[in-house]
Amino acid sequence: MVNVVVLDYGSGNLRSAERALARAGAEVSVTADFKAAMEADGLVVPGVGAFSACMRGLKAVRGEQVIGRRLAGGRPVLGICVGMQILFAEGVEHGEHTEGCGEWPGVVERLDAPILPHMGWNTVQAPEGSVLFAGLDAATRFYFVHSYGVRKFDLEAGPGFAQPLVTWAEHGVPFVAAVENGPLMATQFHPEKSGDAGAVLLKNWLGTL
Repeated sequence: MVNVVVLDYGSGNLRSAERALARAGAEVSVTADFKAAMEADGLVVPGVGAFSACMRGLKAVRGEQVIGRRLAGGRPVLGICVGMQILFAEGVEHGEHTEGCGEWPGVVERLDAPILPHMGWNTVQAPEGSVLFAGLDAATRFYFVHSYGVRKFDLEAGPGFAQPLVTWAEHGVPFVAAVENGPLMATQFHPEKSGDAGAVLLKNWLGTL
């Protein structure tokens, strides 16, 4: 059984992530302990609320260092919702610019949609070769709750660097719904709240550990 740490940095939704991962077959602990987060087979970074608040909480537990060091060693990290957003370079909310972890280029900004937040079930367009979405068809729906997202993803393949697999969804405008980039993966939606489909996705992720 693989060991997974859900990083506790003051953001909500920890226990539902813990339960969903346990049901998917992992041994799960919820902690802010640096050593435990570094040594786990997999690290899950959840997140709800404002980008700036999540970044403050993350830095308070040295979470950005944990993420960076794990990825430098090829150790898997999964971001969920705002836990995905903070992996990008910058978040802009109410005119406030906040620096993110910078693992991917891109800006998290307000969606241009007639109704916000984007709350409820939506389909996604996963690319060919996706590991996270293996076994799930195009009609599968996932649960979203957000008003902000990444509307443009610019990261090309390079020497020794494969092109990330980007999954898209649409609410008013297209936005990034998931990214698979070697050991770093993330979803804008909540797999832990997405029923059977979310359980399949989490099992697929655990299979990469």
